[in-house]
Amino acid sequence: MFTSSQVGFLVPLSDNLEEDGKSSIPKIPLSEGPNCVGRDCIPVTDKRLSRKHLTITATCTGSADVVVEGTNPVVIRSKGERKKLLSRERWKLGSGDIIELIPGHYLFKYVSTARKDETSPGNKQKRPFSEESITDKGQMHGKKKAREVCQEEASEMNMLHNNGQETNSSAEAIRQFRVPKHKLPLTFRLMRVRELPAWANSEAVSISDVIQGNVLVAILSNYMVDMDWLLSACPTLKRIPNVLVIHGEGDGTMEYMKRSKLANWILHKPSLPIAYGTHHSKAMLLVYPTGVRVIVHTANLISIDWNNKSQGLWMQDFPWKDQNNLGKDGGFENDLVDYLSALKWPEFTVNIPAFGSCKINSSFFKKFDYSSASVRLIASVPGYHSGSSLRKWGHMKLRTILQECTFSKEFQKSPLIYQFSSLGSLDEKWMTEFASSMSAGVTDDKKPLGIGEPMIVWPNVEDVRCSLEGYAAGSAIPGPSKNVEKEFLKKYWARWKANHTGRCRAMPHIKTFLRYNGQSLAWFLLTSSNLSKAAWGTLQKNNSQLMIRSYELGVLFLPSSVKRGCGFSCTNNGYPSEDETSMHEGKKIKLVTLAWQGKGNDDSSEVIKLPVPYELPPKPYSPEDIPWSWDRRYTKKDIYGQVWPR
Repeated sequence: MFTSSQVGFLVPLSDNLEEDGKSSIPKIPLSEGPNCVGRDCIPVTDKRLSRKHLTITATCTGSADVVVEGTNPVVIRSKGERKKLLSRERWKLGSGDIIELIPGHYLFKYVSTARKDETSPGNKQKRPFSEESITDKGQMHGKKKAREVCQEEASEMNMLHNNGQETNSSAEAIRQFRVPKHKLPLTFRLMRVRELPAWANSEAVSISDVIQGNVLVAILSNYMVDMDWLLSACPTLKRIPNVLVIHGEGDGTMEYMKRSKLANWILHKPSLPIAYGTHHSKAMLLVYPTGVRVIVHTANLISIDWNNKSQGLWMQDFPWKDQNNLGKDGGFENDLVDYLSALKWPEFTVNIPAFGSCKINSSFFKKFDYSSASVRLIASVPGYHSGSSLRKWGHMKLRTILQECTFSKEFQKSPLIYQFSSLGSLDEKWMTEFASSMSAGVTDDKKPLGIGEPMIVWPNVEDVRCSLEGYAAGSAIPGPSKNVEKEFLKKYWARWKANHTGRCRAMPHIKTFLRYNGQSLAWFLLTSSNLSKAAWGTLQKNNSQLMIRSYELGVLFLPSSVKRGCGFSCTNNGYPSEDETSMHEGKKIKLVTLAWQGKGNDDSSEVIKLPVPYELPPKPYSPEDIPWSWDRRYTKKDIYGQVWPR
């Protein structure tokens, strides 16, 4: 089958889509021309695998055509998308695409070994592909081409170095971001981006880093869910006896989810009583024999979100309460249980060691001790909220909590940042209403902080064009031109600059809101909420009613005091020893960015660095900068030679 004109390989992959060095299946070489792939060349005894499962016609230009020969199907994963091919169906492969032979779940990555001088200019790779499928050679090619197209970032960095304004360590500040385990709940982490260098992924997390250990119940809340990717990226889920998926998918995807889910999984889509709402919250609740892990993050449960984008994740573990004294509660517990109650999932019964049979509903989560919670929850649920509910949700909840807080005088009239990945239809009246909530709070001498001047951190067209994914990244930044190009917004636009975290080219899906002065933060919110009335709510009826369309969830970091027990872990033997912790209960927390250059902890404060991915202060748009709109046409080619729309 194989000749000397070898032009590629099929590389076996593990379930989490990594190259499997321990696999009994070797790399399958591909020659130029047709190659038959099936049981004759894959050394397994599985009779479900056809002898001639598919034919791959490889070329020296790096592409290949695949045809399904037998009755068993094939799944292609390309550009973060999943395509199922049935008998006699065809697909054009690019180097790095993933092939799954089913049944049997045999995963291979197509890797072209075509030399550069064999590839004619007219036949170069013309389409972007997902980070999970970029080969070493393709990765180098993409990076080289990106450097040719996008030299602005490098020149700015060189200018800073040459002027002595920044050192290498501060320019790549995330290199020094190291958080002891007992302090992790006090900050958040960025998610791993596959094509970035190792230094840019310091303390970054993947899904398998958070879903681990002896999980008895998993509740996964999200908007989009790719069941196939989820199970392959996190095989631990297959061993969890009870899984509830709360989602916002449409009818078509929901039917596929029902067919492909495991037997012990329950699917639930919360009701949306007001038109144009979504279930958009991104969170996980993992119940262990020793407690519960609460995770709030910004990524959909799909491959491109966990591998290609700038994303954020917070988590904290909480122990069980003394079951003879369940009365203790607090702000975090009340907010969590109120939010879970609004989801109205079908309760189910689970046998939990030491506690017996338990009904898993919102009240179940009162059984845990949240007294060490390091954040406050800011949630949105759909409805017309008035009376005592007016301040429970959306931006009015944020306003209420900030009004209860005391901040340093340095934040009086200090600026605000709104950073997100989807822009709703806004008006100046609502922007004023929203800024009033964002600006709440008083100084140490009880004076109001005053209204802050906001800036909107949003990628421009060049940022998207030069990104790791090229224009394809713009499909996850849904800002329609009718919303983006409103005249009154021009004064707010600021650039997505992220040199210090290495994420200039990893387009943001993270959503953050903050108030700052220099590199110090008054407060910081990591959330699923974009800048929209649907997510945050809009006041009606002379400000007596708040109308919200969507479900959202975020965590608010405040300059509160260090609390006892925040280092508890469900997977690392409970509480850390006193030798492992350097924090002192009662110390005031000081929130800063990674670029903060002040003195460290003192007798009165505990400095907590938050990995805000973009630079502060943000750089306002120049007259040449055009904010990204996903429904505009862009003819200047991206790093993969594509125009937009494709």
